Amino acid sequence: MKPHVMGWDRAAMDVRRVVDVFRVDPESVGNGTPVERAPDPELGTDIIPAARYYSPEFMKLEWERVWTKVWLLGGRSDDLKEPGDYICTDIGKESVLIVRQADGSIRAFPNLCLHRGNRLRPEGRGNAEKFQCMYHHWTYGLDGKLNHIPDMCTFHQGGPPGMKLTSLPCVEWNSFVWFSLDPNVESFEDFIDPLKQHLEPYHPERMAWTRDITVEWDCNWKTSVDAFSETYHVQGIHPQLKWYLDDVNVQIDCYGKHNRYLIPFAAISPRVAMPSQIPPAIHEIMVHAGMDPAEYEGRVSDIRRDVQLFKREHGPAQGKDYSELNDEQLTDDYHYTIFPNVSVNVHADDVMLFRQRPHATDPNRMYYDIWMFGLVPEGEEWPERVRHQHFRHGDKTIGQVLDQDAFNLPTVQTGMQSDFFPGLHIGDQELRIRHFHKVLDDYIYGDGKQPTDL
Repeated sequence: MKPHVMGWDRAAMDVRRVVDVFRVDPESVGNGTPVERAPDPELGTDIIPAARYYSPEFMKLEWERVWTKVWLLGGRSDDLKEPGDYICTDIGKESVLIVRQADGSIRAFPNLCLHRGNRLRPEGRGNAEKFQCMYHHWTYGLDGKLNHIPDMCTFHQGGPPGMKLTSLPCVEWNSFVWFSLDPNVESFEDFIDPLKQHLEPYHPERMAWTRDITVEWDCNWKTSVDAFSETYHVQGIHPQLKWYLDDVNVQIDCYGKHNRYLIPFAAISPRVAMPSQIPPAIHEIMVHAGMDPAEYEGRVSDIRRDVQLFKREHGPAQGKDYSELNDEQLTDDYHYTIFPNVSVNVHADDVMLFRQRPHATDPNRMYYDIWMFGLVPEGEEWPERVRHQHFRHGDKTIGQVLDQDAFNLPTVQTGMQSDFFPGLHIGDQELRIRHFHKVLDDYIYGDGKQPTDL
């Protein structure tokens, strides 16, 4: 079994320093987020075929065997506070209505009228007492039942079978709503396992929206998933982050369908010399924690641990309950990929969630949803819900780091279509990418089989 980066001969890598990173004792976390390393899966060293990123045939297989078979993130529970509140979300060629019912439950339906196929609502949020098609006023209840067909007597065949929209599986978990296009999908508990124990201690229900953006990118959705699954690219496209995080001492864990890495924040990359002064980004981390960097007398290399200890001591007085989080989680980035298309950076004070959605017809395009949430200290007023924005890449900035990724991904997508590029040449720092594609293959070709076995 090959070790993760932490077990390598780091002196043989392109680094300037060997760093011993503080890690919490796995035995100390109790029922909180597990910190022990998962065994490395045996995934081989074959290239990952480039054609899957641009092939219409592979895109069709993904639709038939992945998108229509798994649980998908639909939205946020706090957007469904009252009966009649709904979220309309699109995935590929389909659109889904998720609706809060009078009894407090949620239900999900295809967003279409059974008469002539018209969409009942545009993508977004709202509240309705009923869903009435604007075309001919066929009217549906919040429960999906078809309650009124104008001039029903002219339909000699009667109404559509069942007189209701198809009911789709949907659940609420950890302040988010999930749905599936497959009426016979596996239970959500089985699908999300083992991430409930990992993510529930962060209590995202205590966090309010800070950003809600959809950006159209000229790349395949998997090109985006790959980009957020490794830190190997920090030294290249995000050089400023080397004075903010440790991109070398990264723990990688693969769990069934899902995976994660743990990145030390408030740290300096071993790829650069240790600075004599506190870098601006780490200065900001200290200020956000409530520390005064001007009074700090420790070494720069000690800041990560000292921020953890400070937040542990002063969090309760700031109205921040960190009791279910371990010390690492008070500074570090625990980054998860929830198969197939959710990348989530979870932190003690915020959550950064990215949903990568396929275009309906073009494998070279996608929709990138940026959902960010910030912890609201106990006793403070809950802020107003931010407005959703939708634009194409380049029309507006989405922040320096994400702009750097967004600028690069279209050139990756174009390059992969070259006749001289057979596929991705993946190293161990990119283990999560290889694991993600193995799970994708298992859905498309069958567990343990390869494309040639079909």
